[in-house]
Amino acid sequence: MTGLGQVAQHADDLDRATAFYRDVLGLRHIATFDPPGLVFFDLGGVRLLIEKAAPPARLYLAVDDVRADVERLRERGVPIVEEPHVIFTDDGTFGRAGAEIWLAAFEDSEGNVVGYIT
Repeated sequence: MTGLGQVAQHADDLDRATAFYRDVLGLRHIATFDPPGLVFFDLGGVRLLIEKAAPPARLYLAVDDVRADVERLRERGVPIVEEPHVIFTDDGTFGRAGAEIWLAAFEDSEGNVVGYIT
């Protein structure tokens, strides 16, 4: 195994989901194949597949500043379902000891819950 290559997320409306992930979250659109109804984005070197047949997944997108990014989403009318908060003060397990790990969650255009984490 060499790493994670692709994750999938459910969408009822591919055009609406494409606009959300491209225009609201700012992910780079790679390709759309319709039919059969597949949309691909670059998620930091991992492909994100948006499709009707995929089950909902909980994605945690890495950002530099959870609070600032949540405010940007809030300004665009994106529903925030979990306000930014510290979930862990790193003891060296994930990175630099003493670093705070922040988390927040929001709904995408399809009602899936997506997390921001730093």
